[in-house]
Amino acid sequence: MEEVLTYGEVNHTEYGHLTTATSYTYKGKSSCFFGNAENGDRDITYGNRTYKVRGWSVSILPDCKTEVYNTAEVNTQTTIWEKVSSQVGNFKEPMQWQWRDEKIEFVSREGEVADTAMTANRLLDQKVLTNDSSDYLWYITSFHLSGSDPLFGKNVTLRIKTSGHILHAFLNGRHIGSQHAQKDKYSFVFEKKISDLLYGFNQISLLSATVGLANYGAHFENSEVGVHGPVELIADGETIRNLSSNEWYYKVGLDGEKSEFFNPNCQLMEPWNYGNLPLNQNFVWYKTTFQTPSGSEAVIVDLMGMGKGHAWVNGLSIGRYWPSYLSTENGCSSSCDFRGAYSDGKCATNCGKPTQRWYHIPRSYLNCEGENTLILFEEFGGTPLDIDIQTTRVKKVCAMPYAGSTLELSCHDRTISDIKFVSFGNPHGTCDSFQKDSCESSTALSVIEEACVGQRECSIEVSEKNLGSTGCKKRNRLAVQVTC
Repeated sequence: MEEVLTYGEVNHTEYGHLTTATSYTYKGKSSCFFGNAENGDRDITYGNRTYKVRGWSVSILPDCKTEVYNTAEVNTQTTIWEKVSSQVGNFKEPMQWQWRDEKIEFVSREGEVADTAMTANRLLDQKVLTNDSSDYLWYITSFHLSGSDPLFGKNVTLRIKTSGHILHAFLNGRHIGSQHAQKDKYSFVFEKKISDLLYGFNQISLLSATVGLANYGAHFENSEVGVHGPVELIADGETIRNLSSNEWYYKVGLDGEKSEFFNPNCQLMEPWNYGNLPLNQNFVWYKTTFQTPSGSEAVIVDLMGMGKGHAWVNGLSIGRYWPSYLSTENGCSSSCDFRGAYSDGKCATNCGKPTQRWYHIPRSYLNCEGENTLILFEEFGGTPLDIDIQTTRVKKVCAMPYAGSTLELSCHDRTISDIKFVSFGNPHGTCDSFQKDSCESSTALSVIEEACVGQRECSIEVSEKNLGSTGCKKRNRLAVQVTC
């Protein structure tokens, strides 16, 4: 087929109603694609044969006679996994946590910031300074307030326009607020009323954070990232002071990154703290240990309860986490229809839930024997008390192929222990909600039990010859659900 598609002559046949046939012919061989861009099924005649093309689908016929694949009839199983805590029964012990604070950067009265990358009298792009070495960049400046200053004694608002994904603002070393972008709108304006400006010396520290960088699209390298301003102090609705051209100090990354708090083998100047564990506090590092789960099943960590940050196991990064970021409450439905134009909201599930709460820990990261170290940097504030190390395994497998195909079921490293549901005829529904209809084979269950129970995997020819006569007038379909 590859040679025919590469060198063949192409012909298109229009059948109306957005239904087409495309053929490739080369050296007496032909291959065909039948397409239907409408929602309803269509019958077409090609080569003196009639074919049914499902709505919103494409059929592939390598010899222009026999259909071997249709995008609306994907013949694969649906695998349902279950998560099992590595500590079960009455012997589950809570993790023992240690902690330490992340340093908040500031400018001294002498006009110095430790380990700054550079200074400039303007706001610079974050990705240029960080050079992909960290998600974080500090923007730090200071200003003086005299008794005759127009800001003195007034209700003042700090207003910052940023193109970063997240902004944390500090005034005189105190956290005054955080804000993050919504969906794909990465630019936003941060506004916060401030009532504790000091007579004389004041300082503003802004921590801009990214969650990845653009890597596609026209001129993506020119997209702004970070605080591009203006940074203004507003009083009585009027801009009193624009700090954008102040002297700004820039520092790349966190102190904990530079000091390698995430490395359990790193010798730190100050020990980790025990007791008085801070909960729901931002800019905290947490540390604990856990045993390697037995077996060969995949290992995950459940970070539900945490806000946003980064996680390391034995000094190796397992990535950023953000379980406090919830998907929209709307858009999910009990049914899913693939037909029609694509949108990112089609067939959505888990509305109102975290975009991710379980994070994979490769077994190659774990010690075969003994303890492992889990270290987290928590940026927004959360509680680590509910964090759990778990393993995953296949719980059940479902499939619903059409007649004329071969179904392969697999429980991976587990065995098929029970057939929960079988109907060969015109069943409907989805996994956990399959239902029989008006016609079905009476022998399908026994055939599948004999072929699959006790096996790790099995192969089933979906046909009346193998599964028994159904008496259905329409095309037969098999619905099956097995327990692993």
